[in-house]
Amino acid sequence: MPSATSNQNIRLAVLVSFSGDGGVERMVVNLVHGFIAQGVAVDVLLIKDRGPQVAQLPAAANIIRLGSGHTLLSLPALIRYLRQARPHALLAAKHRALLIALWARRLSGARTRIVGRLGTTVSAALAGKPRWRLLSWRLPMRAFYPWADGIVAVSEGVAEDVRALTGLQNLPLSVIHNPVITPHMRELARAPAPHPWLEEAHDVPVIIGMGRFTGQKDFLTLIRAFAQVRRLRPCRLILLGRGNLLPEYQALAGQLGVAEDIAYPGFAANPYSYLSRAQLFVLSSAWEGSPNALSEALALGTPVVSTDCPSGPREILQNGTYGPLVAVGDVSALAAAIATALDAPLPAERLRGAAALYTMENSARRYLEVLGLVT
Repeated sequence: MPSATSNQNIRLAVLVSFSGDGGVERMVVNLVHGFIAQGVAVDVLLIKDRGPQVAQLPAAANIIRLGSGHTLLSLPALIRYLRQARPHALLAAKHRALLIALWARRLSGARTRIVGRLGTTVSAALAGKPRWRLLSWRLPMRAFYPWADGIVAVSEGVAEDVRALTGLQNLPLSVIHNPVITPHMRELARAPAPHPWLEEAHDVPVIIGMGRFTGQKDFLTLIRAFAQVRRLRPCRLILLGRGNLLPEYQALAGQLGVAEDIAYPGFAANPYSYLSRAQLFVLSSAWEGSPNALSEALALGTPVVSTDCPSGPREILQNGTYGPLVAVGDVSALAAAIATALDAPLPAERLRGAAALYTMENSARRYLEVLGLVT
């Protein structure tokens, strides 16, 4: 196989939908930067192009808007692209994008190598949902995933979930850590304090929660746990993100008497300036794939507490070595873990070492190997 760093003629397509400001978009941006840094020409095929992260794609990337606004409707444009551009490989960032890419290759006659990236534990995300929802994932996975040249899971838990859902033990499945740590992360972390509570003059500990305001992140449990800790000691909570559940969070905080101790700054283009100054990061999720914010906090030396949700936290924290793991939805256990972590934080250097595998360079290189673009 050619080496990407010595062959500027290698062309890689990345098929992705930018529909907001979530972790998938952020990881795709980091990967594209990593691919270009290793000498690969990249076409970013946008199904949707909404949200602030589109502007963070590198200038050297060739941005192609498919103009459909929906994954299924992007099929004709993707067929035309594969016939004309003939990229060496295509990385599809999500499940539906992978299905469309596989069909587009078949219908176009192209010989492009196709790899899909899966970032969540599907069975956990669909737990309690109607059975047809699970079947709508399982049946296409069983039927079409064998067409792929490779499938990347962001954690061992996601990989195990794919095998269990499909029943296919011979899938070309690889586990690659997310490209969380970028060369500019620590520089961004040193930006001016983004909130008055994080300025050096304040000695009240600040706890950070981060993510979309959805049921998956379970910030209701975090707010209840925070209220228990707040009764025993001064502390504050900043929830970074946005979503439809904000009024519910505010109402609960008011009922629990902690409304003045919780701030909701919205989406943070630079979350590192928050994480680096906080005394604790808490992941309260009901499920994940590989939670980027948890790895980011560790990389910045910030102590963490996490639910033992499927999947990712147990792997990242190495069975609780680098931060306590508590049962999903257990308010009292989460409150106790928060109090302990505030009283006896782990050393910053030890925490940074736990995140060493999650670098942009390592991740991009591994993806290029699976894509068949480097040896």
